[in-house]
Amino acid sequence: MDLDVVNMFVIAGGTLAIPILAFVASFLLWPSALIKIYYWYWRRTLGMQVRYVYHEDYQFCYSFRGRPGHKPSILMLHGFSAHKDMWLSVVKFLPKNLHLVCVDMPGHEGTTRSSLDDLSIDGQVKRIHQFVECLKLNKKPFHLIGTSMGGHVAGVYAAYYPSDVCSLCLVCPAGLQYSTDNQFVQRLKELQDSAAVEKIPLIPSTPEEMSEMLQLCSYVRFKVPQQILQGLVDVRIPHNNFYRKLFLEIVSEKSRYSLHQNMDKIKVPTQIIWGKQDQVLDVSGADMLAKSIANCQVELLENCGHSVVMERPRKTAKLIIDFLASVHSTGNNKKLD
Repeated sequence: MDLDVVNMFVIAGGTLAIPILAFVASFLLWPSALIKIYYWYWRRTLGMQVRYVYHEDYQFCYSFRGRPGHKPSILMLHGFSAHKDMWLSVVKFLPKNLHLVCVDMPGHEGTTRSSLDDLSIDGQVKRIHQFVECLKLNKKPFHLIGTSMGGHVAGVYAAYYPSDVCSLCLVCPAGLQYSTDNQFVQRLKELQDSAAVEKIPLIPSTPEEMSEMLQLCSYVRFKVPQQILQGLVDVRIPHNNFYRKLFLEIVSEKSRYSLHQNMDKIKVPTQIIWGKQDQVLDVSGADMLAKSIANCQVELLENCGHSVVMERPRKTAKLIIDFLASVHSTGNNKKLD
């Protein structure tokens, strides 16, 4: 092998080694930055664009794909302490001809966080209505989807603004009053009674607590690398004080059972999706909703916990598509493209 060939391999090896070493170093030293890059790349790959819209001095951040058409637009509301990108795993399996909008809920990610903001469920519903009007999304009734806290808000929104919504999908929503508390709720009440709000399981501040939260929310048990856990914690820690304030607000007497108190006012066709092994919000809530909402379909997922969107994205997307087709197509057997 002559010297030129050796030099070629050395240069090629060096060229490849630099980005590889940079990636490894970033993974070890700045995992939170990599997580942000990951979401940016995923949004770009799926064709989701990020935009901002303002109601007076209040900023809403959202991502979207497609344009309004003859099929209903879809507005997606994420859960507590999450953000608009949590829907990407479902967006991947939704038809590209649908108009999708994923918004950061009040105080989350790119949406304004203000100490004066009303973080109650009613307050969040009013903010989402402002967002809808800013986008003129309700020029034609849209399909509303929400999960967990977002499901709580979505259900109350459908009750308060029935003319805005043509159909509704609630994924393991909060806001229901159970006859008996599950283990998670019992633990929360004990923490509230002892004023130990810094120990709320849904607000981790260490990699170990993050791992415990993931196990609480997911049925599948998987080992997450320490660096990823650290990255997830690093991203959240600056926001934990806000999350605690929000959590205490949505479990307060004013907000805790808002969906339960308004579910009989929901008149649009409604789909309930729930993981059978949900440890956060008991799956029996699906039956409660089905008995109170006249036109309601219930889908219970086997081997699935509270994080339905993350654990079963393909199945969730299929259920949404089939439901929309059954409700909004002229023929019962017609499906969305």
